[in-house]
Amino acid sequence: MSTSHHPDVRPGRLGAAEYAKAFADAQPRLTRSQALLEAERCLYCFDAPCATACPTSIDVPSFIKRIADDNLRGAARTILESNPLGGMCARVCPTENLCEAVCVRHTQEDRPVAIGRLQRHAVDALMESAKPQIFSREPATGKKIAVVGAGPAGLSCAHTLARKGHDVVIFDARPKAGGLNEYGLASYKTPNQFAQTEVQWLLSIGGITVHHDWKLETTSQLQTLRSDFDAVFLGMGLSSTHALGITGEALPGVRDAVDFIAELRQCEDLSTLPVGRRVVVIGGGMTAVDAAVQSKLLGAETVHMVYRRGPEALSASAAEQEWAQTNGVTIHYWMAPVEIVGTGSGAAAHVSAVRFEYQTLANGKLVSTGETEAIQADMVLKAIGQQLGNPMLTDAGLALQGGRIATDAAGQTSLSGVWAGGDCRAGGLDLTVEAVEHGKQSALAIHASLTQHVQVQAASATA
Repeated sequence: MSTSHHPDVRPGRLGAAEYAKAFADAQPRLTRSQALLEAERCLYCFDAPCATACPTSIDVPSFIKRIADDNLRGAARTILESNPLGGMCARVCPTENLCEAVCVRHTQEDRPVAIGRLQRHAVDALMESAKPQIFSREPATGKKIAVVGAGPAGLSCAHTLARKGHDVVIFDARPKAGGLNEYGLASYKTPNQFAQTEVQWLLSIGGITVHHDWKLETTSQLQTLRSDFDAVFLGMGLSSTHALGITGEALPGVRDAVDFIAELRQCEDLSTLPVGRRVVVIGGGMTAVDAAVQSKLLGAETVHMVYRRGPEALSASAAEQEWAQTNGVTIHYWMAPVEIVGTGSGAAAHVSAVRFEYQTLANGKLVSTGETEAIQADMVLKAIGQQLGNPMLTDAGLALQGGRIATDAAGQTSLSGVWAGGDCRAGGLDLTVEAVEHGKQSALAIHASLTQHVQVQAASATA
């Protein structure tokens, strides 16, 4: 297949004012009056289904009642007791599929209480107050825990352990803490450096030290952590993207969507960030939506998001899909990439199009219809999921399941003294809020294990 298409990838497609408008907060904060009115809609249900639907079990009616009473500090405390990253989760969680999906008002009025926006209202008010830290540490235990990864799972684990009086050292591969909250989410969801504001609030509890630019790569590193610390928590996320495995994947202009998003998130001047005039995003999850919408906001003329199955199979929520289409992204279903086409040769080679085959289901399996379509592209972003990609974990004796670390319900791995949570843990939903819960529950399990060990030692000493 040949094409005369000339690649067009460049920065500065918009004016300064246009960039500021495009990447402003996607969902403006509630005013005090709006929050009070919305809080009054809550029925404060006993045995509330919204609290049960929350992976971190936030007492939703309780915090909303405090908002209705104009007690934002009390509301924030209720939220953060259960979810120490409640501010970020209020911004990025698919509440329409979780707490708001089961809200009683949803069935009565076809409009649930805006739980996510109320949660953000309370937590933001606390973060901006003169004394945002509402927790204190219990007496020092003398125990020290290593946490690998400063993402939602690692931060949640570290904060929970620090509150229990333990000392925590976080080891992270990036120059900034936050994990996907800092590097992997659309900028319009978390403007004004909120991810770092939340990180600083978490660390202000005390007892937590962060070492940056440290990556777990060898069995000896893990063994050293197990020897030097009383417990280890692995929350390093997923480090590599799945390959498409098709011709042309290595062409210039083809890149991982997560890298594109990370670059955008760390870019101080968006006018310097190159984007293609025609962008094709391959994938159907939240990362695909974030990459596609932000490409459009950067000034791309056409953005196509292409998924191999139907709309009901997309992991991106219906609200996210609608958001993409509202922002000018064209979503294609039942199309699988079979070739990335290039133009030019040598140093002048560049992606020019992606050829897709239409798919259908036959006996529950995807099969090609034989019909193909090519979509021109100056930039192709792969958002087809990530994998752990760390062979040393098996060498170290960790049991894996589906390519991720196998654990019990509390996050205990097959190695004594080692827990895991977040995206690197098998069997999860790959949601920020779930990663927070993993970190919290593992911290409580670590605390119980260390406390029990101390009690056993004390009993032996007095026997």
